[in-house]
Order: sequence, then structure tokens, then C-alpha cells
Amino acid sequence: MPVFTMADARPFQLHGARFESVVAPSAGSAELCAWRTTVAPGTTGQPHIVNHEEVFLVLAGTPTMTLDGTPTRLAPGSVVFVPAGSSVRLDNDADEEAQLWVTTVVGLTASTPAGDRIVPPWTL
Repeated sequence: MPVFTMADARPFQLHGARFESVVAPSAGSAELCAWRTTVAPGTTGQPHIVNHEEVFLVLAGTPTMTLDGTPTRLAPGSVVFVPAGSSVRLDNDADEEAQLWVTTVVGLTASTPAGDRIVPPWTL
């Protein structure tokens, strides 16, 4: 039975956030990806459009997620479903860091408003 701890996570940094990949093809998964995202206080996220569904679970902090232009302040225990094709941005204007658990499927990519394509390395 594959059991992972956060000590097994592969860390990545992008746009002021830390991504700690736990489940991905590089860890033996064929279909799913899961990681912890940590966003420092005062961070404004990068808006992007995702090609697959994502689910966010807030573990700590009170980040703001803007989904298709509508901002919502989140709290620990909040779960956000992001449909494929949605525009999403995660900000943390609070005084404490925010942590979220994120899940999606293998093959997730995102595009920025400028047209850049992002292939998150924590999903490979």
C-alpha cells in the first residue's frame, strides 16, 4: 500500500507559492495528482485558466480565491471545486500563511491571460 508523508513531498516554487507534490506520476500515480500549496502573507496570485477540474481544501489561513471573476474569502475547511475551463486566482492578503490541499487529474495544464502555457512540474 503506497503511504506517503509530507517528508516524501517534492517541493516547487512558483509565483510566490510553495507546492509540495505528494501524488503524481513520478510517485506512481497513473490518474491523480495531489499536493499541498502554501501561500505567504501578502501574496497576489497569478490568474490562470485550467484545462481539468481541481478541488481545493483550505487547511489553514484565510486566502481569497477568485473563480471566473468572483472573489471569495475562504477559511479552514472550505472546499472549492474549480471546473475545467475556469479562470482561477489564489491570493493571500491575510497576516498568516495559507495552506491548501489540491487534487486534480494527470495532465493538468493552465494558460495565463497573456497566452503562456503552464505545465506544473508538481503534476508530472
